[in-house]
Amino acid sequence: MANTIANVILNDGGSIDEVISTTLVVLPLGTAALGLVLMLLGKFRLLDIVSYLPMPVIGGYLAFIGYFCLEAGVALCIGKPMTTISDWAYLLEPHSLLLATPGLLAALVLTIISRKAKNDAVLPIAMVTIPAFFYLVLFLCSVTLDEARDSGWIGEETPPVPPRELIHLVDFNLVHWSMIKKCMGTWVGMLFVVAFASCLDIAAVSIDMGKPLDTNKEMVTVGASNFMSGLCFGFTGSYIFSQTIFTYRTGCHSRLVGVFIMAAYLFVCVSPINILSVAPLFFLGSTLIFIGYDLLWEWLIDIREKLFLMEYIVLLTTFVAIQIIGMDFGILFGVVVAVIDHVASTTRIISLQRVIKRSRAVWSNDHWQILQLHGYHPSNPKIITLELSGPVFFGSSQKVMDEIMEEIGLSVSEDEIRSLTDASPHASTHISGLRRNSMKRIQAKPKISLPRYVVIDVSEMHLLDASAATSCFGQLAKLCEKRGIFLFAAGLLPRVEWMLRSHEVSLKFEEEVEWKKSILLNKEKQNGKLILFETLFEALEFSERLLIQSKSKGRGHEHLLRSDVSQMNSQLVGSDSTHHKLTYIFTNILREELSEDEKTLIDGIEPFYDETTFRAGEPIFQKDTHPDAFYIVLKGTVAVPRDRKRSEKIGISKPLSSSNLMEQSLSMSNLMAIGDDDTGLISSFHNVGGIFGYCDFLLKRQRTFHAYASGDGTVVARFTSQSLEAMKRDDWPLYVIVQNLLLQASLMDLANCTCHN
Repeated sequence: MANTIANVILNDGGSIDEVISTTLVVLPLGTAALGLVLMLLGKFRLLDIVSYLPMPVIGGYLAFIGYFCLEAGVALCIGKPMTTISDWAYLLEPHSLLLATPGLLAALVLTIISRKAKNDAVLPIAMVTIPAFFYLVLFLCSVTLDEARDSGWIGEETPPVPPRELIHLVDFNLVHWSMIKKCMGTWVGMLFVVAFASCLDIAAVSIDMGKPLDTNKEMVTVGASNFMSGLCFGFTGSYIFSQTIFTYRTGCHSRLVGVFIMAAYLFVCVSPINILSVAPLFFLGSTLIFIGYDLLWEWLIDIREKLFLMEYIVLLTTFVAIQIIGMDFGILFGVVVAVIDHVASTTRIISLQRVIKRSRAVWSNDHWQILQLHGYHPSNPKIITLELSGPVFFGSSQKVMDEIMEEIGLSVSEDEIRSLTDASPHASTHISGLRRNSMKRIQAKPKISLPRYVVIDVSEMHLLDASAATSCFGQLAKLCEKRGIFLFAAGLLPRVEWMLRSHEVSLKFEEEVEWKKSILLNKEKQNGKLILFETLFEALEFSERLLIQSKSKGRGHEHLLRSDVSQMNSQLVGSDSTHHKLTYIFTNILREELSEDEKTLIDGIEPFYDETTFRAGEPIFQKDTHPDAFYIVLKGTVAVPRDRKRSEKIGISKPLSSSNLMEQSLSMSNLMAIGDDDTGLISSFHNVGGIFGYCDFLLKRQRTFHAYASGDGTVVARFTSQSLEAMKRDDWPLYVIVQNLLLQASLMDLANCTCHN
């Protein structure tokens, strides 16, 4: 701004007095305005962005401050300006090296004392002793101050300027007020620089102190100081970082330090004596070098043991970048490197593991045996479940696709690679990886039968970008279709679901519902799409139904739209069956042939439970309530939401259940508005025969989840502690069967690693 003012006025034929008057008015006005804006920014808490700066980047900035203090201290010792790395060549001169050596050694002594001394008084005493020793040496060697000044040990003597002379420098009649408009652009830039630099200083001081500082509150202080400085014809400033750290490290934490500094500055201003003309320059320089030593050691040496290697590289990169391209762009470069490191690190934390899980559906013994022999065979299962966690994006999609293909046992031919390249513009980046990893799988693994149904639990995959959606899941679905493999995904977050459907990796919701119905009726074939499900257990039940359908040739398919127990219970309505409806549920869950006597015992269970009917969305029980009973679903479906906010959406006109193939879901128009913290709607469904609420009931703890009826006419059997006690007293054999039932349900949930029951 001063250069702009001087150039414009002098080019227009103005005088030096006009330049001085205009500069001493416009610059302080800019300082006052800047201070006012900083106060407003801090008042409205608009500076929290500094908290997002990576710690290694701030560490590199602190190391630069240490280097800057070291450089400035040496420059003060030798009496020459040092602003670039090449200026260190001054120390090759014998006289400059002689002048700098006492300062370097004195700073080293101060550094050792500050780190080793136990008494806070040692460091101040040392700082008084150093200049006293200098004057003692001059006295003993009979060297005058003028002689020491001529040799460069003391600053040059300059005539003092009385404070009243400062007032006469400003003549308001000579001020060019039009320069305010011309300096506005520079002032805006200065505002950003000062605000950013001050935020960095605050963050650096906070880290060095090891205590949190309120950035906005501190910025109000900086703004108020600049405002008052501008009103008193002062210029823009921020924290004196070295002085702040020096004061803190000497153990002086009193506000009186600030009062003393103000008094000292006032004394320097009004004193006829120039402090630099009598104080040893090496001592003044050693105080800066001391701070430089301390910061450089702490942030380049000590910090190595506290950071990962890549974080330390980010710190060093920031430190070097600031030296080369300046502070602002150096900090920005460090942030970019930190972001790149974060992206690279994120690609390595993707977790894909194969797990053994089954649906909650209650199947007949024959169907159970089909699932045991084919679906979940130990060495050659037709249904496999994969759990995928972490973000999947352009940087990690190749790794995820390779791992999924390895788990499935897929290999890719050259023709398929070329077809994938033609199908998607995103696939080209995966070609070399597909070819290389496919060859490895062919050479490393014997040929085995591929699974028929692959279910991927993506409930912990919190991020999916467009590149990964098409190049990973889209291509994977096409490869699976060519090999007759159904690829399902379950537990999707709304944003992930929207991404997959909008890029046509998955079908539109209505089309998907129709496809599921048609495939169960054997009227549809694979479509090369990723099929989505609300919950993992819903996807597993769907897979089990398709497998049972394929192994039950010669039978109709309509009955597979419902679980076995649901079908049997519907047949019992209005029939003359000789057994109670719970008898069929008990038989299928216990997986054993009950004798007629045992079935007769279960037929007499009706006095020991209450049968309750619920409307759609009506709560069966709420979280954090007393567990007074456990429940068995007799009709309809019970939904367990992931959280209370989501559960409020269940009371809708359409029922929510896996039996009707997710006919209710989030609409596409609502998906874009969903926040990143959305965790989906439903955790699990309990269909006919499902047992829920027993864990909290048996442990006598508060309910840990909500349970809602997902459709009108949902019927549950409610077993209370009083009814179980009566059963235990009056019908011990039946009580044993019920205990076995709960044990079997517990084992199934334990095998599935569920966490809400």
